[in-house]
Amino acid sequence: MADAPHGLDRSAPGNGDPGHDGPELHVALIGYGKGGEVFHAPLIDAVPGLRLSAVVTGDPGRRSAAEARYPGVTVYPTAADLWADADRYEIAVVTTPNDTHAPLARAALEAGLAVVVDKPFALTARQARELTDLADKLDRVLTVYQNRRWDADFLTLWNLIEEGALGRVHRFESRFERWRPRPKATWRESGEVEAGAGLLYDLGPHLIDQAVNLFGPVGSVYAEVDALREGAGADDDVFLALEHVRGTRSHLWMGALTAQDGPRFRVLGDRGAFTSHGMDGQEARLAAGERPDAHDWGVVPEERWGVLGVDGDTSRVPSVRGAYPEFYAGVRDAVGEGDPLPVDPHEVIHGLEVIEAARRSARTRTVVGL
Repeated sequence: MADAPHGLDRSAPGNGDPGHDGPELHVALIGYGKGGEVFHAPLIDAVPGLRLSAVVTGDPGRRSAAEARYPGVTVYPTAADLWADADRYEIAVVTTPNDTHAPLARAALEAGLAVVVDKPFALTARQARELTDLADKLDRVLTVYQNRRWDADFLTLWNLIEEGALGRVHRFESRFERWRPRPKATWRESGEVEAGAGLLYDLGPHLIDQAVNLFGPVGSVYAEVDALREGAGADDDVFLALEHVRGTRSHLWMGALTAQDGPRFRVLGDRGAFTSHGMDGQEARLAAGERPDAHDWGVVPEERWGVLGVDGDTSRVPSVRGAYPEFYAGVRDAVGEGDPLPVDPHEVIHGLEVIEAARRSARTRTVVGL
């Protein structure tokens, strides 16, 4: 099993650090679509020691929404305008269409900023390596927003494996499934794979990252990748079979044409199994406009706890509290205090290698070794 996610303190409730007394760091958020508005801005705003000081968007409606929710924020129409003011900020967060992640991250590093890049880190492992090399050369913080490491069900499963409750795990099943029979007219669903559209680049980084964190590097990949819906420009139905170097097999599903969901996790070991259903609730609460520093943030109701054991002898396992704010608390401490990164980009590069292998596997209908 891989080392625990950096910066994660499972004894803490996951609402940032109310006792933080270090310097306030000014954050510029590049992009204010769903990613920026829902997944980044509220977390940045809620973590003590971080200030959401700037947003980059050329969309008048998004500009108005950002100014209304975060009074005093500076809105730039382009990233070039931000670079001209870069000395006002310490951190840039890139949450834009996937094919712009690498060039914008490079420009931010060269402008003198620490950088957070939304997933996927880049479209290729080569691009990602070039970015990490540049960050090392410039001595800048560079990290990747892999928030699903702080899902309640994933943290719960991590603890169970760490404690040996499942014994030796031989199969890990994980799903992100939706019922969306008509594609949305967005770059993510109707764009081209070469630009990072489709589920393999959208949900794949999450599922692969969780599998690699739990069971270590992947040795081979088999993939089935399809576009099933009329009008879909990129893949909307994906299955990955990963064989980890240490022997565990991960089966990962992601689909937009799934009328009945399977288990979120089904994990089989030689002492027992763990099964959970439904998605972590933090995303829905963020989408509803809730603040992630609420007293009950990340708490999972008992009826949604996962089940551990053997058929005929099972019990519900109390869920560890979900903790998305911990990622940005880790960013703050890495930039301000020199602490370890919340997500090491070298870990994420391996996930991109898996995605590239999956694309080759689906094209050639073969198992591809890494």
